[in-house]
Amino acid sequence: MSRIAKKPIALPKGVELKIQDGTIAAKGPKGSLTMAMPAGVESRIEDGQAVLSPATPADMAITGTMRSVIANMVQGVAQGFERKLELVGVGYRAAMQGQDLNLSLGFSHPVLFKAPAGITISTPTQTEILVAGADKQVVGEVAAKIRGYRPPEPYKGKGVKYAGENIIRKEAKKA
Repeated sequence: MSRIAKKPIALPKGVELKIQDGTIAAKGPKGSLTMAMPAGVESRIEDGQAVLSPATPADMAITGTMRSVIANMVQGVAQGFERKLELVGVGYRAAMQGQDLNLSLGFSHPVLFKAPAGITISTPTQTEILVAGADKQVVGEVAAKIRGYRPPEPYKGKGVKYAGENIIRKEAKKA
């Protein structure tokens, strides 16, 4: 049996997990998330822990995947997830205008990004963007969309990059 699928999911205080009719719902202080359970995965709650098991040996892979997804749901409604982006370049800046993120990225026009439901975007400084929310997948998608407006280029490193991301630099052409 898969090592990941065997591991039970501990439910922290304040997090409620409901499994019924092929759906799983997690509710906590940061929000609530629901998801459909695929066929072949059996789940139950024992002693404050969620335990998953495959219906047949062929369903082992999906059981391990579901265990990871449910653990991320529990962590998201308990603590939340966040991604930090940095803007590198002269004149590159970000500011919030109500619920919209206004980006100046060297284009002839400002780029307005509307945050989806359940996601909060903040700008601690003009060159930092903080994307936070309960759903790990949506937080990653939003951060990737913002980075996609101006990905870092390899010669000067200008663009929108993840915090801590290492940009591999290229050497300029020799004259």
